Amino acid sequence: MSERVIEQEEAMKSKTCLVFAINGERFELELSSIDPSTTLIDFLRNKTPFKSVKLGCGEGGCGASCVVLLSKYDPLLEKVDDFTISSCLTLLCSIDGCSITTSEGLGNSRVGFHAVHERIAGFHATQCGFCTPGMSVSMFSALLNADKSHPPSSGCSNITAAEAEKAVAGNLCRCTGYRPLVDACKSFASDVDIEDLGFNSFCKKGDNKDDVLGRLPCYDHTSSQVCTFPEFLKNEIKIDMSLDPRKYRWSSPVSVSELQGLLEVGNGMSVKLVAGNTSTGYYKEEKEKKYERFIDIRRIPELTVVRRDEEGVELGAAVTISKAIEALREKENGSMLAKIANHMEKIANRFVRNTGTIGGNIMMAQRKQFPSDLTTILLAARATVKIMTNSSGQEQFTLEEFLQQPPLETNSVLLSLEIPSWRPVKTKNGSASDSHLLFETYRAAPRPFGNALPFLNAAFSAEVSLSEELNGTVLHDCLLAFGAYGTKHAHRATKVEEFLTGKVISDEVLIEAIGLLKDEIVPDKGTSNSGYRSSLAVTFLFEFFGSLTQTNAKTTNGLLNGGCKENGESLKPEAMLSSAQQIVENQEHTPVGKGIVKAGARLQASGEAVYVDDIPAPKDCLYGAFIYSTLPVARIKGITFKQNKVPEGVLGILTYRDIPEGGINVGSKVFFGADLLFAEEITLCAGQIIAFLVADSQKHADIAANQVVIDYDTEGLDSPILSVEDAVEKSSFFDIPPPLRGKPVGDIAKGMSEAEYKILGSKISFGSQYFFYMEPQTALAPQTALAVPDEDNCMVVYSSSQMPEAVHRTVALCLGVPENNVRVITRRVGGGFGGKVTKSIPVATACALAASKMQRPVRIYVNRKTDMITTAGRHPMKITYSVGFKSNGKITALDLEVLLEAGISEDVSPLMVSGIQGALMKYDFGALAFNVKVCKTNTVSRTAVRAPGDVQGTYIAEAIIEKVASYLSLDVDEIRKVNLHTYESLKLFHNVKAGEAPEYTLPLIWDKLAENSEFNQRRKVVEEFNASNMWRKRGISRVPAVYGVSMRSTPGRVSILSDGSIAVEVQGIEIGQGLWTKVKQMAAFTLGLIQCGTTSDELLEKIRVIQSDTLSMVQGGVTGGSTTSEMSCDAVRICCDGLVERLLPIKTTLMEQTGGPVTWDNLISQAYKQSINMAVSTLYLPDSSTGGYINYGVAASEVEVNVLTGETTVLRTDIIYDCGKSLNPAVDLGQIEGAFVQGLGFFMLEEYLMNSDGLVVTDSTWTYKIPTVDTIPRQFNVEILNSGHHKNRVLSSKASGEPPLLLAASVHCAARAAVKEAKKQVSTWCSNQQEIDLTFDLPVPATMPVVKEYCGLDVVEKYLEWKIQQRKNI
Repeated sequence: MSERVIEQEEAMKSKTCLVFAINGERFELELSSIDPSTTLIDFLRNKTPFKSVKLGCGEGGCGASCVVLLSKYDPLLEKVDDFTISSCLTLLCSIDGCSITTSEGLGNSRVGFHAVHERIAGFHATQCGFCTPGMSVSMFSALLNADKSHPPSSGCSNITAAEAEKAVAGNLCRCTGYRPLVDACKSFASDVDIEDLGFNSFCKKGDNKDDVLGRLPCYDHTSSQVCTFPEFLKNEIKIDMSLDPRKYRWSSPVSVSELQGLLEVGNGMSVKLVAGNTSTGYYKEEKEKKYERFIDIRRIPELTVVRRDEEGVELGAAVTISKAIEALREKENGSMLAKIANHMEKIANRFVRNTGTIGGNIMMAQRKQFPSDLTTILLAARATVKIMTNSSGQEQFTLEEFLQQPPLETNSVLLSLEIPSWRPVKTKNGSASDSHLLFETYRAAPRPFGNALPFLNAAFSAEVSLSEELNGTVLHDCLLAFGAYGTKHAHRATKVEEFLTGKVISDEVLIEAIGLLKDEIVPDKGTSNSGYRSSLAVTFLFEFFGSLTQTNAKTTNGLLNGGCKENGESLKPEAMLSSAQQIVENQEHTPVGKGIVKAGARLQASGEAVYVDDIPAPKDCLYGAFIYSTLPVARIKGITFKQNKVPEGVLGILTYRDIPEGGINVGSKVFFGADLLFAEEITLCAGQIIAFLVADSQKHADIAANQVVIDYDTEGLDSPILSVEDAVEKSSFFDIPPPLRGKPVGDIAKGMSEAEYKILGSKISFGSQYFFYMEPQTALAPQTALAVPDEDNCMVVYSSSQMPEAVHRTVALCLGVPENNVRVITRRVGGGFGGKVTKSIPVATACALAASKMQRPVRIYVNRKTDMITTAGRHPMKITYSVGFKSNGKITALDLEVLLEAGISEDVSPLMVSGIQGALMKYDFGALAFNVKVCKTNTVSRTAVRAPGDVQGTYIAEAIIEKVASYLSLDVDEIRKVNLHTYESLKLFHNVKAGEAPEYTLPLIWDKLAENSEFNQRRKVVEEFNASNMWRKRGISRVPAVYGVSMRSTPGRVSILSDGSIAVEVQGIEIGQGLWTKVKQMAAFTLGLIQCGTTSDELLEKIRVIQSDTLSMVQGGVTGGSTTSEMSCDAVRICCDGLVERLLPIKTTLMEQTGGPVTWDNLISQAYKQSINMAVSTLYLPDSSTGGYINYGVAASEVEVNVLTGETTVLRTDIIYDCGKSLNPAVDLGQIEGAFVQGLGFFMLEEYLMNSDGLVVTDSTWTYKIPTVDTIPRQFNVEILNSGHHKNRVLSSKASGEPPLLLAASVHCAARAAVKEAKKQVSTWCSNQQEIDLTFDLPVPATMPVVKEYCGLDVVEKYLEWKIQQRKNI
């Protein structure tokens, strides 16, 4: 047989399979066996042993752990292209011929960790660890691509500090606050000194630089075999991989004519054109559609063309956004194409841009009205598009024409777009030589780096010239494009264009143009923040033309410098972030007090750490999905499916009627009563769980749940209570047990009578906040296999829970079995923040019920939307207060009424009272009257979210202080200082928690922070800045935090095994707070007291903390309240003390017998020989002196507000936090920074909104924005104060998990100060200065629309009118 025939047979054989590599391993799949809608993440998690890839949102919006590296080989260029992709969006069939690398493929515990993993661990850059594998891959990809052009020097990378910051800019993390992650990546950069980075395990005080660099895990890209493209794949690529479209649902045409033929053959069939598939992240319903054919268009030359010549730039529709950016970018920063490229970098995030195409983005805008940035900026660039029509022809349109056409037919295809080179129009005298192009793009979005849809985007091009004759800038031609503001497509302001053309730009012309613009750029009815969006249109027009009203406008490289920017913005990226930490490692109880690396950090970075959904699915496992109500109060008449057809894979739907005999319809039973597992006859709120759908896969379960139709009836039912005002009107309240009610302090009547001034009936309100843990709610309930299956009907549940004991109790109640028939196991939780206390219980209970009913294992991985809708979050509140005070600002009395929205059940709501009051009482209010009403509403029950009640309480106090200062026109920092507690007033307000006088460190911290941060000097600098900058205003604020915590009973067990290794068991759950790490340190310290020649570090290596098991250890309680680590440590200390007591006599005897030292191994061996009990259990019980205490901290934050857009930038934050004697300062530092950034989200970014039925509508990463790398403080300085005045604490330590969150109020207060300065300035432009209110309350969260509204939506108009009037007055 000839070689040619063999090659042809091999080619034909290859057409039947997909071939690709994962971590160097070859995978070959029969195409006939693959559902083309299968995503890469589905395959990785269900068909491979690689579990580092995890699902965070399924939208491409989080990058939590779904990010992998894709390597693609070009046989013509013999070049490998490496880039990150989102595995939750990428279709499996599209990786044919590619190599995939996951985090465990970079390195792992078996072959050795990669330097990226080691540095993430060493920089203490992982907490819950769920997002860390994705961070690792993103970092590695950035390093890999930075070093491709030219090899770096050994041990470092060519990556710059700015590139390192952007490497993880698209990845979300809720725990760390990002700073250590960025520092870990920066440690590879050649332009960074490691001594300038944050606290890490490589750089010790007093070390010289060479020693530090020697300890850094070596990175040498030349010796790394990671991502070397496998040779077997190169050989596969050389063979023609064309697929027979008659056999398979997946086709990969290689020409336009072949594509046309496929579309004609498929006429009448449902066809999906595929390139990056990233649209399914936004249009999630696309994932549920059953397409009959998938056509991959990435191999068609006309759709992948990149051409750049004198005529312009042509880009094929299948060119990725990242490749388009490369093609458009020039060396000259000011070119139009470079500006387009820079704007495109703010579309989505890097791993979405790497696969998302320009054609896909344009088609989403054209067909589905997607709020595209790309169409707006290309419209201004006068782009044209080429279309393949269904008649086999090709047509060309301007992009404007194309967008205005009806949605493109399915058998027509966008082929390419062209951005023409600029050609100047002729001026009146026939010459165009003096004209210049002015081009700018704009967007206003919650995140500066992108990864957020804009409130409005715009792009303007204009041809102008300077005219000495007319003494100004003449506009010859312009194109003004606006988009994403609540209309179907990007829109040209043609009336404004016509008006401006031919005119000399002046203030008068500009104000008239603005009037026309406001009539032309109008958001559609129902668009959120419509007034803000309209004001942005005015802002951007003003920024573009503002400086052209001056006759001294200059040109640069043919481009006029337009706009009113006070500080020129360079297109060259510069590093933003810096930090400093002052940490004292305490050696008194070593290894306690040392900043050792978090236990399991490397496993988390490599992705080997096991979470509930990583546990392999048992045989015959089923999967669940929740069906929830969309109406608040409605009768459930029936549950059916769309088209009355049961979707694929569905095995059943469980409702309250499926609760077994003897069981109870209970979803959680904790604290103040029980919640229903399922709604019964009538729904109680939108978002209430109605049923549990069971299917043969999670994908089928989720799709089927979306196909469910609930038949509702509301006739004869009371109207729902959807607000605290409704609750007050209908007296709908929950009772607060007397011990938990707010306690008055002092004589309120006397305090009011002593006041010189009073503010009466002032109001404050708060919205909610979602937990946004990276690991959604998840559970697995395999039916226990027994020799005699009917003997005792046992159930094992694996639950991602902060309270396994409550899960255990509730499952038993629901199933009607004794508690000893239930076992709940929790190893670790991928972030909790309170959301996995009560809210995890119904998830596990529903799985257990289904497993019991169907006698098969059942698991659930709740999708992000359902999670956000059914779990609710932080308690909304409305506060009314009256305050009395003296002329110096000293408050004499405060009377508050708080309306707290609990939702449909109590959950933990009555506990909120103490948190609110405790944090509120950080100031001496003289006398305090405090009344809280817990309102019962028809909304999902609120629960504890990190610092529950305390974060609201601390801000209430600050809002009152700000109000008093504004009323008296006094400096707010002085008002804060005059109202700080003395120790005597602290005892009056906080009683026994105040502790001894030396423990009250707040005054010390207050002054120390002012000195360390140069607070007073910077206030003067801020004043000077505000005086000299019109459109940017700064504010600076110093805020204290007082946070009371309580200790609770908690169990512990320590066992020493025969080989000397140690097993530690606590019921505190590792949720990222470093509990396991501190527990290990405590065990090593206490057992080290035996002094057997084994160092504490050696003992640490012998200790393992094992997973929580509710049958192995009872009375576990809840992991929360910031003190679980301390309590667990003390429980372990008591156990170890018991073991030491048993071992010391043996040691003494051995020493007498041998006359020399005794080793640890010999000691344990002898103890076993003597049958000494080597396991000790205990239940730690705090007494009156150790039951509670107060934490103190102070933060100063400086922010800058863009008066024109409302954007707030946190320039600097300084924190000093009293950790007592920290058990582990590295862990506590991470807790402080992470808590602060989560608080920043609450105060400035995160809106958790509901519709008119009480159903959550901010239910995705598209609509709910947590902080990202680009929104944290640019300079972030933290000092941990090791005060040591805490004899009743656990080795003098104090809590760090929640209290620092309160310090984020400093950002909000600083923003208010900046807005106040803006208002003052605007008042100078008004004829009636009384119309500006300087005593305003800035709402929480102070989002961009809020800040802009309070600065003034019409500031541009007022400024121009004032400016015109000033000239008239001359």
